[in-house]
Amino acid sequence: MKPSRSISAVAFGPDGTRDVARSLPEELPVAVSVNGSTQAVMMCSPGDLEDFAVGFAFTEGFARPDQIERVEIVELEVGVEARLWVGDEIADALGARRRVMMGPVGCGLCGIDSLEQALRDLPVLPGGGSVGYGEAAHGPMALRAHQPLHDLTHAVHAAGFMVPGRGPGQGIMLAREDVGRHNALDKLIGALLRAGIDPATGAIVLTSRVSVEMVQKTVLSGCPILISVSAPTAHAVRMGDAANLTIAAFARDGRLETFSHPARIDRSQTDVA
Repeated sequence: MKPSRSISAVAFGPDGTRDVARSLPEELPVAVSVNGSTQAVMMCSPGDLEDFAVGFAFTEGFARPDQIERVEIVELEVGVEARLWVGDEIADALGARRRVMMGPVGCGLCGIDSLEQALRDLPVLPGGGSVGYGEAAHGPMALRAHQPLHDLTHAVHAAGFMVPGRGPGQGIMLAREDVGRHNALDKLIGALLRAGIDPATGAIVLTSRVSVEMVQKTVLSGCPILISVSAPTAHAVRMGDAANLTIAAFARDGRLETFSHPARIDRSQTDVA
């Protein structure tokens, strides 16, 4: 299950044609099952699938990490099955948010049974937490140093965890990549939980737009600050504002725009050099 594959192509240009080889990201269907019952099928990059399964189960309300007895990654002819094993009482409670779907890489909500489930109420994050303006503005640039699959393929998203206080460009301590932006975030959250790192102690940095499901997953992880190189949707801002989530977007070239709860961006730290 290599994350990329070299594919031959023919390049056309003013000087004629030539044969080239491109490293392209792999994607394959990954079924997430709980006690043998499939809960979702998502198209994913074939790496860090244990992190993805744990993060997906947590952000979708299937199970907390402490409720998961074991994780198995099983390669099949048609894809991969990420098998989670939990106690019977947890498995019996999964009907309310069961999915039957094949999720395209751009969507994290397809197949939910109702609009009410898609726009579920979120908890309100507690106060506290901050990141310096310079660190936040350089977050996506710092994340670039943790994107080897992107460097190879130029076709995947990343989500990183920033620890404040290390200075601009220095704070990304963990990152995950995937062809799907929401898959990358689930992988990151799963990696944090498996490592015993509290998401409330830092900020999540994205290479993608901030859509509703990215806000949902960030809030459910307990992380109070979401930083992105791209734009948020209007409803994502409304949802983040109600949940006490700080959304900082357009973080590039030493600038950013804060759309909700700007107090967590420490503007006294203006060194963005």
